[in-house]
Amino acid sequence: MNRRAQVSLLLLAAASGAVDALAFTVLGTVFAGVMTGNLVLLGVAVGSGSGAQEGVAAPLYALGGYVVGAALVARVCRGVREGTPWPGRVVAYLGVQTVVLAAVAAVAGVLGGHPDGAWRTVLLVASAVAMGGQSAAMVAAGSGAAPTTYFTGTLTTLVTGAADGTRRGAGQWWVVARLCAVAGGAAGGVAVHAGAPPWGFVSPALLTAAAVVCQKPAHRWRRAVTRIHRTPLHDTNNESH
Repeated sequence: MNRRAQVSLLLLAAASGAVDALAFTVLGTVFAGVMTGNLVLLGVAVGSGSGAQEGVAAPLYALGGYVVGAALVARVCRGVREGTPWPGRVVAYLGVQTVVLAAVAAVAGVLGGHPDGAWRTVLLVASAVAMGGQSAAMVAAGSGAAPTTYFTGTLTTLVTGAADGTRRGAGQWWVVARLCAVAGGAAGGVAVHAGAPPWGFVSPALLTAAAVVCQKPAHRWRRAVTRIHRTPLHDTNNESH
């Protein structure tokens, strides 16, 4: 995996940490990307007999949004070939994710950084859709990427590889950096929200945008457009013969 991809993964991990921290502290005490945590919260709510609106509904909204995002991106990226740099459709989705997170930030800002009622649910679902799509995009990128929204397996591989001497999880320093990035992104997102609530949701969009820029999308999209324009000419020339 090249350095550009590693930096993009760090930025996406930080964005994921910020989104989850803001979802948990502002959007209903649930996660937008950590579905294991939401399943546990759902079980706790059911087991303790909490009211549906506060205890059960929020985890279900987040789960539903995540599933929808993952399914949509899996369909869009179906059939892409692995490689470095990341497939164009993966980078294109990350561009769309930037727009979604920017829209979340704009709405949250207009609401003073403290959305409530239906708006809180809308922003939670939108954030979960974005995180589900990000997870699916990293799967589509294959060996050129790594998880950026869930890290239990990453941490387990790192610890067991160090403990048994097999060094599973090549590039350990980048793995450690991603773990630090998700914590740093969470800390930064919450800190910004605490100091300036209307701006609290901006950091995930900025981090995702930076990850897209690292993949040099303009060059690849320009090359793709050039190919599209050349294809009809090529076909016309063939027909003339």
